[in-house]
Amino acid sequence: MIRIIWLVVSLVTVLSCHGPHDTADCAEASEKLIERVIPSHAHRFSVEIIDKDSDSLDVFEIESVGDRIVLRGNNGVSVASALHHYLKKYAHCSITWNGSNLDIPDPMPPVPQKERVTSPYGFRHYFNYCTFNYTAAWWDWKRWEREIDFMALNGINMPLALTGQNIIWYRVYRRLGFTDKELESFFSGPAYFIWFWMGNLDGWGGPLSKSFMRYHKRLQKKILRRERELGMTPVLPSFTGHVPPAFKDRYPDVDVNLVQWGEGCDIAPPTYIMSPEEPMFMEIGRMFLEEQTRVFGTDHLYSADSFNEMTPPSNDSTYLSGVADKVYRSMSQVDPEAVWVMQGWMFMDRAWYWQPTQMKALFNAVPEDRLIVLDLFSEMSPVWSRTDAFYGEKWIWNMLHNFGGRVTMYGNMETIANAPSDALNSPSSGKLCGIGLTMEAIEQNPALYALMFENIWRRDPIDLDAFLKDYAYRRYGQKNENAEKAWALLEESVYSHQPWWGNVSIITGRPTFDDAAVWTYTHIPYDEMTLVKACDLLVGEADALRGSEGYAYDLIDVVRQTLSNYSNSVQQEFARAYMQKDWERYEEKKTEFLTLIDDMDRMLGSHKDFLLGKWLSDARRRGSTPKEKDLFEMNARDLITLWTGPDCKIHEYASKEWSGLLRGFYKQRWLRFFREVESCRDEGREFDQAAFEDSIIPWEWEWVNSHETYPSEPAGDPVDLAAETYEKYRMDIINTYTE
Repeated sequence: MIRIIWLVVSLVTVLSCHGPHDTADCAEASEKLIERVIPSHAHRFSVEIIDKDSDSLDVFEIESVGDRIVLRGNNGVSVASALHHYLKKYAHCSITWNGSNLDIPDPMPPVPQKERVTSPYGFRHYFNYCTFNYTAAWWDWKRWEREIDFMALNGINMPLALTGQNIIWYRVYRRLGFTDKELESFFSGPAYFIWFWMGNLDGWGGPLSKSFMRYHKRLQKKILRRERELGMTPVLPSFTGHVPPAFKDRYPDVDVNLVQWGEGCDIAPPTYIMSPEEPMFMEIGRMFLEEQTRVFGTDHLYSADSFNEMTPPSNDSTYLSGVADKVYRSMSQVDPEAVWVMQGWMFMDRAWYWQPTQMKALFNAVPEDRLIVLDLFSEMSPVWSRTDAFYGEKWIWNMLHNFGGRVTMYGNMETIANAPSDALNSPSSGKLCGIGLTMEAIEQNPALYALMFENIWRRDPIDLDAFLKDYAYRRYGQKNENAEKAWALLEESVYSHQPWWGNVSIITGRPTFDDAAVWTYTHIPYDEMTLVKACDLLVGEADALRGSEGYAYDLIDVVRQTLSNYSNSVQQEFARAYMQKDWERYEEKKTEFLTLIDDMDRMLGSHKDFLLGKWLSDARRRGSTPKEKDLFEMNARDLITLWTGPDCKIHEYASKEWSGLLRGFYKQRWLRFFREVESCRDEGREFDQAAFEDSIIPWEWEWVNSHETYPSEPAGDPVDLAAETYEKYRMDIINTYTE
């Protein structure tokens, strides 16, 4: 009875902006968001809370009344979406991660006639587990506050909310008798939380201090409070069987399985997963959810992924049904209204295993309408279309797009403009109930994400030509014919395709004479000269557009991509010269390649969004002692280079072209490559690629554990440096592509 009372109290105290009596709170939360987003113009807007649409879908209205713009919505997200709609359509403003334009005209443009817009999606999901590390590992409340506002402005109402759960796990396992010493090898460092949370690894990058756990608990409370104030329904974690390594010793009679993530590719050591058939599975699941609800409350949505990138020990339908039943009942025993939100990545990643029999066994064990499947990679590999829309379960269409935080410009705009609408209006889409973004990292490719967000409040396809013209106008704060032409060319080139992982420059790969390395796919699937023409147009508008934040970012990014593509050609030229023993040509192209890296590093150092130093300084800032600061810096360096240890097989997964990383890591590694090649030449030895890779690993690991500093603030004018750098290489690039 006591347990029931405190759970009820927790539920009552955390829910806000969800029910009919929260009108005043919703209005206040909406007004505060407006003040944060456009403080000098907030007094020109009025907020009114209205009922949902007749079919219980979120709705917003905008209307001019006197000298004010009235924003109406059924909750804070709807009101924020109304504000964003006005800013985009009437004030021609833009809000992105990578530069915003909030130069609202004076007088403010009126709304000629009232607009009413309804979202066709009940759920608008946001975040991938990976986003919490590849981008948000070091976020503080100030950065989280901006992202939550950004989510609300774009209509997101179902954010994944994973921060802060470590202290819940700590309390649960302490109550089960585990000592701090036993748990040291369990908790990972902050850059690896999500793989720890998914049961993929233990301990890497740790130990984790209790002070950091408490910090993240406080941060999660702020995150959830704000999301709920605005009417969002956060998705919280639940128990899937992951137990500490010491569990097998403390509870020898309980069946735990040793599970290898990646199945032998040496990403991380095996972890221990308790069999759901064990009675203790339900007990730990209950303890976790009770403690989490007491600390963070609940909105009844829970994430649980039992087999993330791991093959279950049996494909027997009875086994899989039993697993699903226990996972769901571990939630519902505490929260009878629990809904399981399942990442559908495994159905794509292990499609050979998840055949109709296995999928149905998993789904059918969960009560009807208590499961929502995220089709995680719908834009590239839609599972819904080959599984009868997940065999009748509720599901959400998602764009994944980014892997590891790569800054490469890519993505299929044509697909993003049309595929969500096609699915929504398809007679075969079953219980499609939402749309979402499940990218592994953000703060890149802002145009593609702006396009994806356009789908949230519409049923019909997006007119891509019209969107791009409008995007250029509001991003740069003025109509510019050449900017419009440039974006049309970008859509024809970098945004005409989506490689599976995203092609990246050979610069970021472990040095080789080959045209590819691990995670480095250098094939350019579009006409490189089309990108050069777009670059010419944007560079040519430097005087007209230099006052725009968005233009500065775009110019740097487009020049970076153009030079990145070109570097692949230069690398192949010195490779050919080496094979032909043309040492004069080899020296010429080697020098050009190294100089190109330096020039890219200098150019990227002029913009805040391309700085290794900021990533590292943010990591150090999260530490509370010198030792912890060093540990967190190691976490930050490791994740974006080797990934885990020296022998990790997915090194360079992030492949980031950042200032500091180019000069301090990638160039230094290439210098060592060239020295070895030339030493072999001078000594009459054959160059051995495998031996070189073995020899470079200790240096890479030394870099991961070093503490030299890199600038955390930009230096120089980004527009001037981008134009200068591009002009230096322009004719060489054109000659290369037109030979």
